[in-house]
Order: sequence, then C-alpha cells, then structure tokens
Amino acid sequence: MTGKRVVVAMSGGVDSSMAAAILKEQGYQVIGVTMQIWPQDKQAAGGCCGLGAVEDARMVAHKLSIPHYVMNFRKIFTQTVIVDFYKEYSQGRTPNPCIRCNQYIKFDVLLHRAKEMDADFIATGHYGRIKHSPDGYRLLKGVDPAKDQSYFLYTLGQKELCHLLLPLGNLHKAEVRKLAAELELPTATSPDSQDICFIPDGDYRSFIAAYIPLKSGDIVDTHGNIIGRHRGLAAYTVGQRQGLGLASDRRLYVIKLDAGSNRLIVGTEDQLLSRKLIACQLNWVSGKAPGVFTGITAKIRYGSPEVAVKLSPGNGTTEVSFLEPQRAIAPGQAAVFYQGETVLGGGIIEASKTKQEGKHAKHQVATIPC
Repeated sequence: MTGKRVVVAMSGGVDSSMAAAILKEQGYQVIGVTMQIWPQDKQAAGGCCGLGAVEDARMVAHKLSIPHYVMNFRKIFTQTVIVDFYKEYSQGRTPNPCIRCNQYIKFDVLLHRAKEMDADFIATGHYGRIKHSPDGYRLLKGVDPAKDQSYFLYTLGQKELCHLLLPLGNLHKAEVRKLAAELELPTATSPDSQDICFIPDGDYRSFIAAYIPLKSGDIVDTHGNIIGRHRGLAAYTVGQRQGLGLASDRRLYVIKLDAGSNRLIVGTEDQLLSRKLIACQLNWVSGKAPGVFTGITAKIRYGSPEVAVKLSPGNGTTEVSFLEPQRAIAPGQAAVFYQGETVLGGGIIEASKTKQEGKHAKHQVATIPC
C-alpha cells in the first residue's frame, strides 16, 4: 500500500475511469476531479468534460468509493486554448488544442490545484509511460501502438513527470475495456473521445466563424494565377481537397495559406510534399537537447507514421530534414521527436520547404515568429 494521494483527471470516459480504478487497487488515496472547461453559454450534454461527462465521472467515483470534485477551469481554458485556437486559424495555421490543453490546463493548473490538496501526484488516462532513470524521468510511448498518445505529451518536463502517473501505459485499449466491464464501471462501453472536445459537432469552421470574421480572397495556383475565390482562410487547412469549389482537370489541394495577402494557394498532390520543416517553441523532455542526433524519428501530426529525420538545431529552433518527403505539413501543428520508444521532445511547425523548391529557396514564411 503506497498511501500516497493522487488526483485523477476524470473526463467521463473509460480511460480516466480505469486510471482511477487501477490506482485505487494499487493503494493510492484517489481523488477524482472533473474539469469544467466549456464556456458557460455553450454547455452540452456530450463530449469530454461536458455536462454528461461530469455525471459519468461522478457515477464512476461513486462506484469506486472515491471522492469526486468538479473544478471550474472555464476562464483559463478560454484564455489559453480557445482564444489560441481561433487566432491560429485566423493566421492561416492549424493548431492542436489537445496539446495546448495538456500543457496549460492538466499539467499546469490542475497540477497546482492538486498540490494545494496535498496530493503527491496527478494522473490521467493517457496511453504513455514514465520511467525513472539515473538521468531523470523519461517519457515513453504506450505499449499499444494503436492508442499511443505520447505525441500529445511532448511538452512535459522533469518538474511535471515527477508528479505524474500514467496507469494505462502498459495496457492495450481492449484490456482497458475488459477490465472496466469486469468492474462494472458505467463508462465501460463509452465511445472514445473526439479530437476537439469543445466542438462537439465537429464543425470547427462554424465555431471559428462565431469568433472571427471570415474574409474572402483569391485562390491562386503555385504560379500566382487567380483561379477562384475562397470564403476565408480559417475555413481551410493544408492538404484539403474537398470544398474548394474549383473546376479543374487536375485534383487540386491546399498547399499554403498566405495570411499576409489573404490568398489560398493550391496545387497538385506532388506539390504537397516537403523535404524539410522548421520547428520552434521547442521542448526537450530531459530539459536539454539530445547529445546525439542520430536514430531519430518524428511525427508531423498525431495520425501520421513516424519517419526518419535529421535534426539541425539552431537558436531556439530546429531544422527537420526528412529522408523521404512528407505530405501536407501544416504550420501550427506539432512535430514530435522520438528515439526508439523514448519521446525526446518536440516543437511547433513554423514553416516547411516543398519538394519542388530549389536548393537555395527560402522556407515558406510563417505568420507567427518563434
């Protein structure tokens, strides 16, 4: 029996429910906390941390005989996640709000609240692992390759990892559901959460339009020829093919969103390929850049495969070169770096260099400096 106190972030899903159950079984003093993050005028029954999720978490806590609290994080969530989300889109970028929520809400605000409750740890239902070594704490991939969520955790550092527990890292999702059913948890069959918890219907374009005006502009090809009109850059993302409203004998894709001139640049699928990217706002899990930049792989979005890369660090940035060109690299997304099963860290994609650009071509200019 450890007897140590842990605050579990309970989102109302099966993963966080089982995280709480496992830790209680291991002898921790478990406290369940559900974060209210939805703007009060946009409350909904479904979705992560919505009204329905609060009730589900409460039922699980009752089943496990653990205390459960609801904490109001609406204001800080709006300031750090929602505002950033629509501002990034307004500048032609594609943000990842889940990463930002982890960084600023779960592993900052919630961690501080947990310490105020005299808790030794916080815990989440993420599929990742933490290992202590002589050099400090290491962040590892979850053992289930289909559910590994270490990509979303790259902003963690030593001061967070020493207070974090990830009970599901050594389990596969099927095992988690089986265990939840055996414990008769109310969330055993609940569906997996969606990518953007604060947009329950998935219509991010309408969500953004409620916050910022969409200004129409020209659609141009890679030679600068005007071939159509767009309805507002925030309605598009790099790699998009559907909904462009163009008549062409070729399949055209969004290559770049030029916020400076309010132009949407489109091209062929081959023109989506990039050889390099620049990442900024870097975080290294160990607290410092790795000493050896060999044997490193990277993911340029959560759903993309890991690919071999070469890193060339600069002043607060790193150039990432791919052995094989990558498709649809979107500024605003995160590039996360791995060495085997270890998460080295990552950064925000600032710009990319396409396969067609010449040796001395400049990187595409991004809208927000590192």
